Amino acid sequence: MHSKELARLAGVSADTLRYYERRRLMPTIRRSAAGYRLFSPEALVRVRLIRGALALGFSVKELSDIFHERNSGGAPCHRVRRLAAEKLVALEARLRELQSCRRDLRETLGEWDRLLARTPHGKPARLLEAFAAAHPKSLARRSPLGVLTRDKRKQEKRQ
Repeated sequence: MHSKELARLAGVSADTLRYYERRRLMPTIRRSAAGYRLFSPEALVRVRLIRGALALGFSVKELSDIFHERNSGGAPCHRVRRLAAEKLVALEARLRELQSCRRDLRETLGEWDRLLARTPHGKPARLLEAFAAAHPKSLARRSPLGVLTRDKRKQEKRQ
C-alpha cells in the first residue's frame, strides 16, 4: 500500500510515516518504479506498535535503539521492561507534583474568592500580584501544567 493509505489506516500523517522511516523505526520500505513508498501489511502493525509505545512514554530514540537491537538478532525485552519501569517511577513523581499543584490552585482560588469579595466591582483585585506576594516559593517552581502543555505540543509535532 502507499503512504497515504497506510497513514489513513494508522491514523497518522504521511509526514509521520516519513519521520518514522528517517528515524529507522520502520522496516525497509520498497519503492515503486516511480519512487513511491510501498508498504507491506506488516507496516500497519509496526505503526500501531510505535504509537502504542509512544503512548506509554517511550521516546523515538529508545524505540529506534530497541528495534535496531531486535533487527540485529537481539532480544531487548529486559531493556524494554526496565525502561517501562523507569517511566512508571517518573509518572508517579509527576502525579505527586500535579496533586500538589492542584492543592495549591484550590487554595489560591479560595484566597482569590475572598479577595474578590472585598474588592469593589470594577476595581482591580490584582490577583496575580497577591499570589506572588503570598507564595514566594512558588515563583521558583515550574508549573506541571506548563510541562503538560509543552509535552502536548511536542507530541502534536511528532504526529
